Amino acid sequence: MESEGLKASTLEGFEAMFNRGDLEFVDRALARGAVDHEEPAGTDLAAHLKTVISTLRTAFPDLRFEVHELVAEGDVVACRSTMRGTHRGPLHMGPMAGLAVNGASVEVPHMHFFRYDAEGKLTDLWHVWNTLMLARQLGAPAPDLSVRPTETERDQS
Repeated sequence: MESEGLKASTLEGFEAMFNRGDLEFVDRALARGAVDHEEPAGTDLAAHLKTVISTLRTAFPDLRFEVHELVAEGDVVACRSTMRGTHRGPLHMGPMAGLAVNGASVEVPHMHFFRYDAEGKLTDLWHVWNTLMLARQLGAPAPDLSVRPTETERDQS
């Protein structure tokens, strides 16, 4: 698939999965054995992605990802986006787990790199988002950044 087609697939993925909450799109978009390089080896990306989408859309029913830039080279697309939403439900995720629902508006930058196969299916995902910014916007206490998290703590976030 050409660069423009891969960028269009990336935009379609954000719109379908995150902005509309279409979990069936996940199964159509991922190649068999797709890998999230930010998760432990062996993580089922489809199941994990569905959990993340459901968790975020429960906490932020008006969840929207705005894609600002897409850059494609070969089979890889880089994406810079912003996640926005209003905290209206429980958020069971990392340092935000257990925070009271407070109606706060959040705006959090994200960076993603996606690798696609020849059929345009996602094979690899790398992503970074500012969870500290999200936690602060939700009123969470600042974590002690001088202490490295244990492997168990990393697996829970």
